[in-house]
Amino acid sequence: MSWTEAKEFFKKNDVAILPVGSNEQHSPQNPLGTDHLIAKAIAEETAKRTGVFCLQVIPFGVSSHHKQFWGTIYISPKTFKGYVEEVCLSLNYYGVKKIVIVNGHGGNLCALMEIARELREKEVFVSIFQWWSAANKLLPDLFKPEERRHAAAEETSVNLALHPQNVDMNRAVDEEPRKHFVQTEGMTLPLDTVDYTSSGVFGKSTTASAEKGRKILSRRERTG
Repeated sequence: MSWTEAKEFFKKNDVAILPVGSNEQHSPQNPLGTDHLIAKAIAEETAKRTGVFCLQVIPFGVSSHHKQFWGTIYISPKTFKGYVEEVCLSLNYYGVKKIVIVNGHGGNLCALMEIARELREKEVFVSIFQWWSAANKLLPDLFKPEERRHAAAEETSVNLALHPQNVDMNRAVDEEPRKHFVQTEGMTLPLDTVDYTSSGVFGKSTTASAEKGRKILSRRERTG
């Protein structure tokens, strides 16, 4: 849009979609940009179907726990929160009252929840959508639990459906996450990904397929 087109659009619309993700390791077979690429695709498809305004994706997120794997670009929760919140307030300046954040990275969630709570005090309503939570509810039998974790079959399948040229299934691995020796029920530890896995995969990824990924992307929740 040009600024004049944006002016006319915002006169009639008070809803926007903002995709956010991360640039972090997703196993040997998946691209580093997995989280922001998926968030961008879901947000843009939603915008196309609904006519709601969609912003550019914010590609970097709260990912320091993946830093031992090369290519992971991470920012602090404080920086991430400030950046996203200021984007939302910029939208609000033009009359946007409701913002759907399509979040592609679970590590962003705590900061996003703080943003949503703070912006509600300023009469901006922010909701946060995470595709894997919806997929687990709407398609509970499509993957086993060990296939639904980080860089495992579910996430790899969505990648295969969206951009197969960026996935190398010949390098796919399965790895059972390690348990830290002091980890016990009720204990939360400041562990990094490398403490759990050497490949970056949490669970089983070799069973991924583009067909399964398309099922996730095409599934809609039935209402009424």
